[in-house]
Amino acid sequence: MPILLLNYAHPLTASQIEQTTALLGEQPEVRQVSVHIDRGQPLAEAARQLADAAGLSPDEWQTTDLVVNPPGLAPLALALIAEIHGRRGDFPPILNIRPVPDTVPTRYEVAEIVNLTGIRLAARGRR
Repeated sequence: MPILLLNYAHPLTASQIEQTTALLGEQPEVRQVSVHIDRGQPLAEAARQLADAAGLSPDEWQTTDLVVNPPGLAPLALALIAEIHGRRGDFPPILNIRPVPDTVPTRYEVAEIVNLTGIRLAARGRR
């Protein structure tokens, strides 16, 4: 099964998918997940709904090679990553998408795939 990229942000361009493919070493299956939440509801509920919207079974959450492009709203992104961690048992890697300098109109590129588990393990050494 190919790597599944759950995209909770703007649709990825062909160039961004190429960049992601180069970083992963294989082309991911991209699943666009629409992010329209009621800001009046608790973030935990919104995160649960977004994780459910990915359409993965409990087994798939634990066995699928996964990368996440989180939503742009920081508190929602954090809650979603916590929800995914609970379902998977670890942090998923995430895309870091940044603006390309000096472009008009502004273009965005996939700068890196961030290993959140690696960050966590490194931080534990700084306790």
